[in-house]
Amino acid sequence: MGIIGKPPVLHTVKEAAALGDIKARGRWILAATILGSSMAYIDGTAINVALPAFQDKLGATITQVQWVIEAYSLFLAALILVGGALGDRFGRKLVYGTGIALFAVASIMCGLSQSVHQLIAFRAFQGVGGALLIPGSLAIISAYFGPAERGKAIGTWGAFSAITTAVGPVLGGWLIEHVSWRWIFFINVPIAVAVLAVLASKVPESRGGAHDREVDFTGAALATLGLGGIVFGLIESANLGFGSPVVIGSLVLGALLLAAFVRIEKNSHNPMIPLSLFASRTFTGANVVTLFMYGALGAVFFFLPFALIQVYGYSATMAGATVLPIILILFALSRWAGELTDKYGAKLLLVAGTATGGLGYVALALLHGEGSYFTTFFPGIALLGLGLALSVAPLTTAVMNAVDVKWSGTASGINNAVSRMAGLMAIAAFGIVILHAFNFSLDREMNLAGITPAVREMLDGERIKMAGAEIPSALDPETRAVLSAIVKSSYVNGFNLVIYMAAALSFLAALVAWFTIRRE
Repeated sequence: MGIIGKPPVLHTVKEAAALGDIKARGRWILAATILGSSMAYIDGTAINVALPAFQDKLGATITQVQWVIEAYSLFLAALILVGGALGDRFGRKLVYGTGIALFAVASIMCGLSQSVHQLIAFRAFQGVGGALLIPGSLAIISAYFGPAERGKAIGTWGAFSAITTAVGPVLGGWLIEHVSWRWIFFINVPIAVAVLAVLASKVPESRGGAHDREVDFTGAALATLGLGGIVFGLIESANLGFGSPVVIGSLVLGALLLAAFVRIEKNSHNPMIPLSLFASRTFTGANVVTLFMYGALGAVFFFLPFALIQVYGYSATMAGATVLPIILILFALSRWAGELTDKYGAKLLLVAGTATGGLGYVALALLHGEGSYFTTFFPGIALLGLGLALSVAPLTTAVMNAVDVKWSGTASGINNAVSRMAGLMAIAAFGIVILHAFNFSLDREMNLAGITPAVREMLDGERIKMAGAEIPSALDPETRAVLSAIVKSSYVNGFNLVIYMAAALSFLAALVAWFTIRRE
């Protein structure tokens, strides 16, 4: 059922009451989709703040910390397409509610983990739940609201999702400092209960054009294993080197499986990714913009907490609060950006937003460091927030309006898969960049400082922790202080390189938006 165009002229009390019911139901639908999506967003922002705590409390290396993020992102990116298709076929409300329940159960298991390996496994399970709930939220909105109201509804969803997400990093940081990192997962449970209650009583069921088709589980398996092989090879190359047979074999196998996935999708009668959707230049271009924009964002915000906490001495709560300007700006401007998209189209807003985001990364690289937050991190963070506020609602609206509403679940799944895959691949690839830059800078600065080979050998085992490296306690205080300063400056050098690469991706996204986005 959709609300198309302006409401009809009312002639009876009965018609007025019916329209009132429609509007009230629309508000409940927004509430359910906003709260459900916020579970994933709160978890995503809170867990970034917790990464240094995982290193400290669970004795994790930087590679294992990467896997805490990547295990979730891998299953989310590979299965989110299945989640969208399942919603189209079996009912968006049913699949969305199932995802909410699975996400909550997995969150409890993550919070009870006794080792980093258990946490990684349960994060993968959490990714399965996320793959069902995330595409469902936008698909439910798109199915209920017609094109004339969809941009405004999506903008509202984006704004309120942002303000609820604001709780994540600050509350997560406070819980890490004063209670335990485990509670960053437990906070998902009451949200899930509230969403399931609203779904059961207020949200209508809807299906799409794929309701009579088989779900492409073969494609899902190939995508998961193929992406997993690529990511495993990239992350483990930090420990084993690119010459390792394990790394080479993983990368080759992953590439072959992804090639098989593309071939099967091309010839399948029931593909997980209907290639006909990419006949729209806007749909294709918007997904490329998504890849660049969220790849840059995922990489920078993975490595940022290590700089804040381990280099600049921020507390976990303060580190969580650094992203508040982004969230507040998104809340303030997303609805407005959605309305402008309805009126003028997505192209100009997307170009302006991604270019502004690129300037934000440049400002972050140039200004971050010791000193007041408002003269170091804030300018870049604020520009990033403005760029995202101008980009998120137009980007989502461009994707959803480029396809028929019957494919809204599948289209949402594809776009969300691209955004998650962007972060998945960027963290793995940029992790190689920052580790090599860190080691290069570390060796150079130790040479300049005249650090002896014996002392260097003592530090070699800690290189994989980068900014979290523990300086050997057996050394004299002066040498320990010098090494600590070298480790921190080396991490900053690597982090700056990552930020500039993110800026380049953002400017490239602006170019793609300019040449591909049309008004559908």
